[in-house]
Amino acid sequence: MSGKVRYNQLTEVEKKTYLGDFYSVVALLKNRDEVKNFFKDLLTLSEIVMISRRIQVAKMLLEGYNYDEIRKKLKIGLATISQVEKWLFNGFGGYKKTITEFQKNNKDKKANEFRPAPLSREWTRKKYPLHYLISNLLNKS
Repeated sequence: MSGKVRYNQLTEVEKKTYLGDFYSVVALLKNRDEVKNFFKDLLTLSEIVMISRRIQVAKMLLEGYNYDEIRKKLKIGLATISQVEKWLFNGFGGYKKTITEFQKNNKDKKANEFRPAPLSREWTRKKYPLHYLISNLLNKS
């Protein structure tokens, strides 16, 4: 008989085998492209989006957003926000550590990156390069 198998229906040996293999396989991934391709093959697009939205909730919680702000911005239920908060602050620490490290690394990258002010001449040139093709070619010569 096939069907959905629930975690609590598995034996301890099965749980250890399945989860151990999963963690070991994920640990073998070496870079962003390998991670991306692995999860694109493993999960449906809906599952990837669902997990990604949980990460966004975690980031917003760590940035100090309240439930209502998160709910409105991400169009996500309060139960999901509550569950993410529970995992984030009362879990094993991996969620919080990884999201915090991601935010730190992302913040450092953004600080070093030149970003012209929106609607400035530099921003417009970068956003619409073909509109400035002739002047860009003249500037290079």
